[in-house]
Amino acid sequence: LSPKEATQKSMRQITGALVGIAVVLSTVFIPMAFFSGSAGAIYRQFSVTIVAAMTLSVIVAMVLSPSLCATFLKAPKKSEGEHGEHTEKGFFGLFNKYFNKSRDGYQKTTGFMARRSVRFFVVYIVLVGGLVGIFSKLPGSFLPNEDQGLMYMLINTPPGSTAARTMETAEKVEQYFLTEHADVLEHLFTVIGFSFAGSAQNAGLGFVGLKDWDERTEPSQSIFAINAKSMRDLSQIKDASVFTFFPPPIRELGNSSGLSFQLVDRVGLGHEALMAAKDQLLQLAAASPKLIGVRANGLNDVPQYKIDINSEKASALGLSLTDINRTLQIAWGSSYVNDFIDRGRVKRVYLQSDYPYRMMPEDLEKWYVRNNAGDMVAISAFSTAEWTYGSPKLERFSGNASLNILGQPNAGVSSGEAMDEVENLVKQLPNGFGVEWDGISYEEKKTGSQANLLYALSVLVVFLSLAALYESWAVPFAVMLVVPLGVLGAVVAAYIYKLPNDVFLQVALLTTVGLASKNAILIVEFAKYLREHGYSLIEAVTLAAQQRFRPIIMTSMAFTMGVVPLAKSTGAGAASQNAIGIAVIGGMVGATFLAILFVPMFYVMVEKIFHRKQEQEIVVSTNGEKAEAKT
Repeated sequence: LSPKEATQKSMRQITGALVGIAVVLSTVFIPMAFFSGSAGAIYRQFSVTIVAAMTLSVIVAMVLSPSLCATFLKAPKKSEGEHGEHTEKGFFGLFNKYFNKSRDGYQKTTGFMARRSVRFFVVYIVLVGGLVGIFSKLPGSFLPNEDQGLMYMLINTPPGSTAARTMETAEKVEQYFLTEHADVLEHLFTVIGFSFAGSAQNAGLGFVGLKDWDERTEPSQSIFAINAKSMRDLSQIKDASVFTFFPPPIRELGNSSGLSFQLVDRVGLGHEALMAAKDQLLQLAAASPKLIGVRANGLNDVPQYKIDINSEKASALGLSLTDINRTLQIAWGSSYVNDFIDRGRVKRVYLQSDYPYRMMPEDLEKWYVRNNAGDMVAISAFSTAEWTYGSPKLERFSGNASLNILGQPNAGVSSGEAMDEVENLVKQLPNGFGVEWDGISYEEKKTGSQANLLYALSVLVVFLSLAALYESWAVPFAVMLVVPLGVLGAVVAAYIYKLPNDVFLQVALLTTVGLASKNAILIVEFAKYLREHGYSLIEAVTLAAQQRFRPIIMTSMAFTMGVVPLAKSTGAGAASQNAIGIAVIGGMVGATFLAILFVPMFYVMVEKIFHRKQEQEIVVSTNGEKAEAKT
């Protein structure tokens, strides 16, 4: 045919498939845009991007591409073979020779399977069972950890230590990084008196910045390797505890990657029981091979000087509790008084006792409170004091006493496995204590519960879209039955490369659903077209498989090669790119070399089930072409 005629004929045959593919690849991602939480924000980016790209793609394919084909295509020069067929020479002729052999073998195989649908449907059930088994073994996770070139460290000296004592430990830690990791260190900064756990003289916080990825080419120079080595080396400091960790992939989800949860006193057993449960849990976590660096993200109990106010005596002496509290606040804390202007700037005035008069417990006897008669009353006249031991800050979670605990999965352990291990360890604690996840761990739990709904909703929307598009229940069933075979390839690839079931794998699986459906639509839609033009069921599916073999292989290989850079990427952000790239490549291999074998068989099965009472007579015209089928 001439280029123009060929274009017109091809568009008559392929337009339905183009619309179907665009609808499937768009609708499979639409439900993602409506999920909530941080996972929903990630899903939404993929959803909007792919739907917009597919909409533009189908417009180009239906408007611009036919015009280009009719304008630029030319009939190739061919030579005639032994049996009258046209053959090409050179590389393309050799390529087409072997490619056509593969195509003919594929056509015979599909015809063989379509005639023995019951037998091969059992094989299909076995493959789906394998998919379920392998998928259930994938460890759960939320997001892969990324090397962002930043690491934190927490410094805790014994309770009651002074800031000078904490500074000595901080200098040891600084010296360690300046010595052991000087070749990759960009900057180092430490703070005394404050940390993510709280404010105290025995607390410290450090920020370690590493050089750019381009300057850290060795595996031992990654943030993960440096963090692991630092944890081992700094644990040798005997008079302090130092923990190193790196931020999560999304900074807004917390300060630390790994695990974050609250140990909650659900029945009000008291502070001492909670601290004992915390110590027991940390001991169990230290003995677990799945966990590392588990520590309480808080301040240890410290000695406290407790003042008991006898309200009856104070009232008899003409004192109010407000005046007493204000005097104590001014003496040992501070109190805002007013503002003053100094050289054009407004500054605040705070009132506090001079430090020699608030250093020792005995200094309390030097303080007086003015009563309602204007007389000064010694604080010792209406109060008693004693030393006690307690927490420097009040921690609550959902109204219950709690302690925040952080940790990391051990090497080779996913965050999902580590979370299951923590829940098992908490069950060994006395009754009344439970675990509540927060931060990035909470988002992981929430995402895991949404994943199955996301899969089911996407598949349902695709099915209904195809049913509306083709006005048939047979075509959607024939297409959707092939989806698990493509997903099987993605899941096997994830299992081989030890990828967890995280947000990016879920995106890759949905992409595989769309791409597997694309291959099925190319065959099923053309088989449906041939059926409408008089071909028998087996003839239609085998011819459709033969005619659509080349475009399926071409589009699948193009897409696979397009995501190879994702699968092989390194450096910043590589973990998420690897997760998508590897899974999609596996899905495309499954959808291309396994799923397309079953598509004709599924179409034959579905047609027999839905139209088993209909018989078609094939009328052969005088020119040997198939005429319209008569029912």
